[in-house]
Amino acid sequence: MKAFEISEFGATDVLHLVDRPKPQFSAGEALIRVQASGINRPDVLQRKGNYPVPPGVSDLPGLEIAGIIEDADPQALAQMGLKLGDAVCALVAGGGYAQWCVAPLAQCLPIPKGLSAVEAASLPETFFTVWSNVFDRGLLKAGEILLVQGGTSGIGVAAIQMAKAFGATVIATAGSDEKCSACLSLGADHAVNYKKEDFAQAVKLFAPKGVNVILDMVAGSYVAKEIELLAEDGRLVIIAVQGGIEAQVNAGLILRKRLTLTGSTLRPRPIAFKGAIAKNLLSHVWPKLEAGLIKPVIHQVFDAMEPTSAAKAHALMESNQHVGKILLDWEYKTS
Repeated sequence: MKAFEISEFGATDVLHLVDRPKPQFSAGEALIRVQASGINRPDVLQRKGNYPVPPGVSDLPGLEIAGIIEDADPQALAQMGLKLGDAVCALVAGGGYAQWCVAPLAQCLPIPKGLSAVEAASLPETFFTVWSNVFDRGLLKAGEILLVQGGTSGIGVAAIQMAKAFGATVIATAGSDEKCSACLSLGADHAVNYKKEDFAQAVKLFAPKGVNVILDMVAGSYVAKEIELLAEDGRLVIIAVQGGIEAQVNAGLILRKRLTLTGSTLRPRPIAFKGAIAKNLLSHVWPKLEAGLIKPVIHQVFDAMEPTSAAKAHALMESNQHVGKILLDWEYKTS
């Protein structure tokens, strides 16, 4: 099979299209013929040597795929209500940049009705992450206010739409007026261009009593401001540290407002944990996707069989010029 491997840690040119043996599935797993693969920020970190591969996981990058179940553990397949030939999307711990990929069946979901394989491949990493952090850890409820830092990232566009679909008010930050407009078009109630104004002051004007949940991909110096922005019993959920790993906190405010500061990384969590998220997505989010209340947001699709496509996709990711998801299409057809 063709696959993109990281020849050494470094810039985008270390991504090479190579020949690899098809992976072998084990108990509880499926072999999927990949039609499309999602590009995510952790892939960039892995390429640079800053996101170690968990033990026993493929060294190939790629955390989400969509395709056709070609072979599988028959008992586990039946337990999941799936069959050979089914079109699924899946969250994987690695190996997604390839024509075939092995996925735990517990982390496979049927492609929502009406969506293409490319659209479906844009869902798993971001939707699993948002559900786990905004709804499970952040306990966001209808009527509450969510602040999304980085509203036009893959995570951001999913968080805005999911929160709105479940009855929350959403504030999003973004780095340009055009990106703020994109956030509003996705359903955000307010958008702040953090390059033009102090996001904390802007959020206070919109939500003077504070926000209930903050989804933070920055950390660093943002944390102190976010603690001030939280309402009583507010929850700050950190899922990335693009602004640095160190932060100063006002412990007095945490005490007085009864705040919760939490965070998580999804990749090393056990299959059972991710499988529970998959069940919640299938029950609560997939119907909203099929009803058109939540939609995939795709910025650009690259022909995966073009040898420099992964490098170009990573360069686009690092440019921060995208709105939504970037994907590799293994069955790319020019119009």
